[in-house]
Amino acid sequence: MTRSTAALALTAALAALAGPAAAQSRGDWTLGIGIINVNPKSDNGSVAGAATTIDDSTQLSLTGEYFIRDNLGIEILAATPFEHDISLGGAFAGSTKQLPPTISVNYHFPTRGNFKPFVGLGLNYTTFFEESSPLGDLKLDDSFGLAASIGADWQISERGALRMNIRYMDISTDATLNGTAIGTAEIDPVTLGVSYVHRF
Repeated sequence: MTRSTAALALTAALAALAGPAAAQSRGDWTLGIGIINVNPKSDNGSVAGAATTIDDSTQLSLTGEYFIRDNLGIEILAATPFEHDISLGGAFAGSTKQLPPTISVNYHFPTRGNFKPFVGLGLNYTTFFEESSPLGDLKLDDSFGLAASIGADWQISERGALRMNIRYMDISTDATLNGTAIGTAEIDPVTLGVSYVHRF
């Protein structure tokens, strides 16, 4: 979360300067299509007695958000499968695919201009599949964890906006090799997303 603290403070300050204005209305919903990069933290713990490194991955993203109150929406994040290489002690040890569907409650700050910041808090579920390793039969357990996001929309038309957002996900997975537990990988990625969002 420390990597997002400065961005959070900046967005809050901009929202405070913007002042009150028209809100996203209760009953509105939006659909967003874009790309998202999942970037695991640099220290992914120890697996099989070796320092673990998990590389990043970029895929297509899809978001849907329904506004249960003015400015307050429930968002679901989906994506095409991410694929990550796994290294142990600097040597390639395997790869995995994963999907991290996330549900969040977002608050959109009302502003007078085209710049519309928001913050969100939610729950992430990550499922790992198609694991492979030259060392043997690798399995990674699914993960539940908190997720937090910060972002902003730039209104380009009455119903369309360009969105950029940063999201933190609490993701860890217990690893087994040939049926034997070999440790826990702490992934905890920060994601960066860019998308087009349309309001209906």
